[in-house]
Amino acid sequence: MKNTSSSASPDESLPTAASVSPDGEIFPLPQADDYAGEFSRLKLIADEQRAQGRRIVVVMGVGFVGAVMAGVVADSVDKATGDPLYFVMGMQRPSTRSFWKIPSLNRGIAPVEAEDPEVAPLIQRCVLEKQTLIATYSYDALSLADIVVVDVQCDYQKHTLGNVRNGHADIAALEDALKVIGEKIPPDCLVLIETTVPPGTTEYVANPIIKKAFERRSIETDPLLAHSFERVMPGRNYVASIRDFWRVCSGINDDARERVVRFLSDILNVAAYPLTVLDRPMESETCKIVENSYRSVLLAFMDEWSVFAERNGVDITKVIQAIKVRPTHANMLFPGPGIGGYCLPKDGGLGVWAYHTLMGFEDDLFKMTPMAIDINDTRALRAARMTRDALRNMGKIVPSAKIAVLGISYREDVGDTRYSGSEIIVRKLTEMGGSVVAHDPYVKHWWEIEKQDTYPAPGQSWARFFRNQESLADWEVHQDLAAALAGADAVVLAVRHKAYLSLKPEEVLSMTGRPIAVIDCFAVLNDEDIQTYFELGCEVKGLGRGHIQRIKDRVRWGHRN
Repeated sequence: MKNTSSSASPDESLPTAASVSPDGEIFPLPQADDYAGEFSRLKLIADEQRAQGRRIVVVMGVGFVGAVMAGVVADSVDKATGDPLYFVMGMQRPSTRSFWKIPSLNRGIAPVEAEDPEVAPLIQRCVLEKQTLIATYSYDALSLADIVVVDVQCDYQKHTLGNVRNGHADIAALEDALKVIGEKIPPDCLVLIETTVPPGTTEYVANPIIKKAFERRSIETDPLLAHSFERVMPGRNYVASIRDFWRVCSGINDDARERVVRFLSDILNVAAYPLTVLDRPMESETCKIVENSYRSVLLAFMDEWSVFAERNGVDITKVIQAIKVRPTHANMLFPGPGIGGYCLPKDGGLGVWAYHTLMGFEDDLFKMTPMAIDINDTRALRAARMTRDALRNMGKIVPSAKIAVLGISYREDVGDTRYSGSEIIVRKLTEMGGSVVAHDPYVKHWWEIEKQDTYPAPGQSWARFFRNQESLADWEVHQDLAAALAGADAVVLAVRHKAYLSLKPEEVLSMTGRPIAVIDCFAVLNDEDIQTYFELGCEVKGLGRGHIQRIKDRVRWGHRN
């Protein structure tokens, strides 16, 4: 394949067989006659690496988890000698959406954006200095593997917003990957599924698929299958959440269990964060689903008490702080406008789906888990209604208002926008006719909005749940806060970024140039700021902050006297 690339302008039509990186560089996709040469390259490298005593690891999928996992494996060394233990091939399917990751990785450039200062040096070090990491598009790399780590995305498709039961687990890409694995890997290769999957996937889906492929190849041994879910956290501890964190694992048989324990012990800091080894992969799979469902239920529980607080003059943030002094309740969280991230909004749905589909039960066992997802998916709609009501109190309506949303990532001080509550706020206010702009110091591109026709895949954008979304096609995230706020009628404080916590009302009004409606979705404002906004002629509302009306009345009473 020709190693050529170019840069795309918005007006240029792209070749159909090309992949475009986030910064606009165009990479032609490999052609049929490129594959033989690519495998010869991989075979030569694998032979050289084995001669140095290293085992070959293929990481399938170099996305949010796989790219950094590949780096962590490639960076691991023998504790006695300091020599690299593994050589890693990051394997990515050569699609128009993601092929660009391969040449980027081979240049030593991380294919994921991260606030963690460790990510870029990790990838650069392993690719360019240690030379223990490369990327490839060839599935034939699997035939060279001693270990395969599967980080292929497994999603849950919701057909209705606010009704997770009306949906299904999308495991087609994972099944396709497993079929290829079964056709390609050596019989003694360990296959570690790191993807979060419906409970039962390793035993009910992966094992039969690979076993049947082995039978067609006249391989009589059982596959060596293991599961160990990731606990990756975006932000400044991205790498540490893989390398320096507790892991749960299991294998489908004793041999697989021993192999996965040995592998994870080589690459992770198990001395400080010991492994938890479970008997069955289904237990490991269930562990991840229960872990995230627990957090989802807790946040949904707090959301209904936030509504109670709004309607009865209570500040739920003060209630939570009063409770958290008790150590047994120190993990209580303010729910904010949405749950966000890739895992929590969907993982409970994977469990419900597995119970009915993989295990074949027909009863209505799950109630709290799907209800929590439904509450979390839709609670941002309340922030949109608050914006409407606050504007109405100022004699304005949404269709004639400019609304600035501050913060579009799903959690504070990170740039991850997946399933952000802010997306629902923007889409609902746009549906209502508002002119919505957004600012986020950590986000340059909001792909869920900017590429809503194709991201995360055609027909899967949340745009499908709302009308009037076509105008968002020209969306641009503001990097200049003053420009975003200029002329705004309403400001939605959607995320607790540090940059917003220090904003003073006088600063905000100097940028808007007028009194505004302020909607505090995430307890950004303290009582003094709320009072100042009222004194400056603004309207203020907040999720879970029913005491705001008392502050408003106090300001009004003071004005009368």
